[in-house]
Amino acid sequence: MDLAKLREQIDAIDKQIVELYEQRMDVSKQVAQYKMETGKKVFDKEREEAKIRKVKSMTHNEFNSTGVEELFEQIMSMSRKLQYQMLTEKGALGRLPFIGVDRLDTEHARVVFPGAEGAYTQAAMERYFGKNVNSFHVDTFRDAMIAIEEGSADYAVLPIENSTAGIVNEIYDMLVEFENYIVGEQIIKIEHCLMALPGTKIEDIKTVYAHPQSLMQSSRYLQEHVSWRQIGMNNNAFAARKVAEDKDCTQAAIASEHAAETYGLSILERGINQSSMNSTRFIVVTNQKIFLKDAKKVSICFEVPHESGSLYHMLSHFIYNNLNMNKIESRPLEDRNWEYRFFIDFDGNLADSAVKNALRGLRDEAREMKILGNY
Repeated sequence: MDLAKLREQIDAIDKQIVELYEQRMDVSKQVAQYKMETGKKVFDKEREEAKIRKVKSMTHNEFNSTGVEELFEQIMSMSRKLQYQMLTEKGALGRLPFIGVDRLDTEHARVVFPGAEGAYTQAAMERYFGKNVNSFHVDTFRDAMIAIEEGSADYAVLPIENSTAGIVNEIYDMLVEFENYIVGEQIIKIEHCLMALPGTKIEDIKTVYAHPQSLMQSSRYLQEHVSWRQIGMNNNAFAARKVAEDKDCTQAAIASEHAAETYGLSILERGINQSSMNSTRFIVVTNQKIFLKDAKKVSICFEVPHESGSLYHMLSHFIYNNLNMNKIESRPLEDRNWEYRFFIDFDGNLADSAVKNALRGLRDEAREMKILGNY
């Protein structure tokens, strides 16, 4: 057989496919117009499932059946996205429940941070709000989330991700649990210091205290001192405070230089974390559904049906709306084995039509979807 002639046949068929696709999209526009007038939802799961069954029954072998299913899932997905776009442009999908503000009220704000004086979280808070910020500290991340939910603080500053140790799982889970929202972020370079009571020598140390992530970030250094017992603390500042209060020369803490100054400890080694580029990203959280009008990053989370291709279809909303997704994480769902909630950061502003379009599609098609913030 002549390959050139076969390719000519394929080209002719492809031309027909394109023409038919465009005809189908024209009809989809009319469907969107009808839904605008009647208030019907774009996504009709039962209708689409019935359509897939029907087109699969028209094929003549299993391979084609699978291929046609995938093809029509894509075609119907494109049809939905066109309808979402039209509905968004006409304002038929309503407004997102977030209010744009010109700036955050940082001058009169009361801010909470987890840990103790000298914590990296305190440094992030002061970098974002200024040295004279009206602040207080609590013991745990949860305590900080409760403080802003109940209104005893306007904002909380929380660590969410470290460039070496990865995400702080607890924070991700609590962003879903609490009705609190991200309105800002601050990145702090991390330099862990080994500190102890004044006069302590390296050879005196038997126990070292730090947050588990800090112990992990300093693992190469700690491997040089295998006899040291490593004990995790909720916060590095707690570790420094404990060493200062116990007045035991066999104890040391891993924390910031600021913590050493706060608790009167001597720094024995600086920069013991293995990465000189180690940084932690902190988020600023409030209980108000607000966002800065010049915000450039959106954070969301959603659950998807435990079905083949479901995540792919969710992510296609970013592709079709030309949105740059710059992060995706997953967390297991409690009491549902092998099912996950996905967390995504992407570039955009809640006032952008492309962002609205993508979020409306995700909200209709995901099992659960929550906007975590725009900042």
